[in-house]
Amino acid sequence: MSDLQSLYQELILDHSRTPHGYGLRDEIPAQSHQLNPTCGDEITLQVHRGDDGTIDAIAWEGHGCAISQASASLLAELAEGLSVPELEVRIAAFRDAMRSRGTIAPDEELLGDAAALGGVSKYVARVKCAMLAWVATEDALTRL
Repeated sequence: MSDLQSLYQELILDHSRTPHGYGLRDEIPAQSHQLNPTCGDEITLQVHRGDDGTIDAIAWEGHGCAISQASASLLAELAEGLSVPELEVRIAAFRDAMRSRGTIAPDEELLGDAAALGGVSKYVARVKCAMLAWVATEDALTRL
């Protein structure tokens, strides 16, 4: 395993152990519940906007594999401070990379640390795990 792959693997494990944005809030402006029936991963995710219209926070709770949990954490970290259109661009870029079966490297400028999940795209069964929080976010954004 290369040093970069080891670094990415450690980043994913760190985010699954100590997730960013974990814990739902009482205020529920936009929420989505998603389930991955293939492996049982499940998430409830809330999108919170600040007074200026940017994403204040993504709050979530769920359970599942390290990939789904780390992906939700990385997304919550990435989304803070973005406008809704900026977040939608990142969701589309992440989806394109995940669906590429390893032929499209995630754009690190757009996706930040979430680009570490790029290797998942080579494993079709794991793509749904990585996409779960992103799909929930996309769904929640329709409710804002």
